[in-house]
Amino acid sequence: MLETNICIVGAGPGGAGTALKLSYLGIPSLLIDKAVFPRDKICGDAISGKVTTLLNRLDPEILGRFHGMKQEQIDIWGIKFAAPNGRDIDVPFAMGFNKEADTAPGYVSRRIDFDNFLIEEVKRRDNIDFRDNTNIASYEKVEDGWVIKDKSGELIIKCKLLIQAGGAYNPFSRHNAGLEKDDKHYAAAVRAYYKNVGGMHEDNFIELHFVKEIVPGYFWIFPLPNGGANIGLGMRSDFISKQKVNLKEEMLKIMHENPKFKDRFANAELEGKIVGYGLPLGSKKRDISGDNYILVGDAGHLIDPLTGEGIGNAIYSGFIAAELAEKCLAEQRFDAKYLKAYDVRVARVLYSEMKLSYQLQRLLRYPRLANFLANLVGRNRKFIDLISEMYTDFALRKQLINPVFWFKLLTGRAVK
Repeated sequence: MLETNICIVGAGPGGAGTALKLSYLGIPSLLIDKAVFPRDKICGDAISGKVTTLLNRLDPEILGRFHGMKQEQIDIWGIKFAAPNGRDIDVPFAMGFNKEADTAPGYVSRRIDFDNFLIEEVKRRDNIDFRDNTNIASYEKVEDGWVIKDKSGELIIKCKLLIQAGGAYNPFSRHNAGLEKDDKHYAAAVRAYYKNVGGMHEDNFIELHFVKEIVPGYFWIFPLPNGGANIGLGMRSDFISKQKVNLKEEMLKIMHENPKFKDRFANAELEGKIVGYGLPLGSKKRDISGDNYILVGDAGHLIDPLTGEGIGNAIYSGFIAAELAEKCLAEQRFDAKYLKAYDVRVARVLYSEMKLSYQLQRLLRYPRLANFLANLVGRNRKFIDLISEMYTDFALRKQLINPVFWFKLLTGRAVK
């Protein structure tokens, strides 16, 4: 039997981020994943400024190596929002950027490349015992931790603290931690890679199109290096059931029949297959820790309900888990009451954002309201500048759900 203080199951951004943070704190860990890296992960592939901020806090040299991945990533300078009526609004991530001198506020990188980048960072650290191609099949709670076994039955691990980072489909979250699927707080999406998509934004804006037929879901177009694009469609699971939506069929219909897109996809070529995946949204507070365990990233249902972005939240939650693990080891306390501090901190730094995103998502159920707001904002450059500032100013972003904010915009009054 292999004994370790900390075992991390799942080596995606959440698990790798946890292991790296522990390593920099001087704490050894065992990191396990069932896949062999590099491996693909179905995702929108967008990497927010939250990710680069966290990597820089951990070690500026890691961020430097990330910026050196020029063949595997593309700089993103803003978002194109499109209302159900087809009105486009270009919103830069932040005003005043110098594209020649500044690093971009966001990126798109295929997960096969980004996740492998994190694994290469893991391999640089002597105090991380990384084992891929290891499929964990069982979890047994014992008095002072967990005993876990791989599928072959040959590897048996005993740990004081189990950090579960195995993604949306890991069995531990459902069967051991009790996180049941709730369709109102869960989404499904399909994603495909294409080349030769026309009409891409000259500044590499990612595109979110709230097409009338799929509201409150959205259709996305994200640019990739070497002229590629990540194309997808996502919708909350309860609406998929209610409206009997076939996501793959709807995506193809938008691409090839919708007048706004059919010319852009006339010469597009599919690379690989159209694939589907689930997104456990962070719009509902859940218990994401317990006796001798912590749930990180998608395993803890921490995906943003509006954008579907989960990489930043996964890494952030991993850093929080690692910092608490340091205290656990110092105090030799791994009980549920002590680990509740993880839930509290995640709620403080992440849940407020996800709650706001869920409220905005609910507003977008009403196409007429979305069209009205798009027309209002699109007519005034000052409104666009203000929304751009909201990308980095959460207090300002919260005003989006305040009717007084919109009244002030309509009447030309200051809103700050």
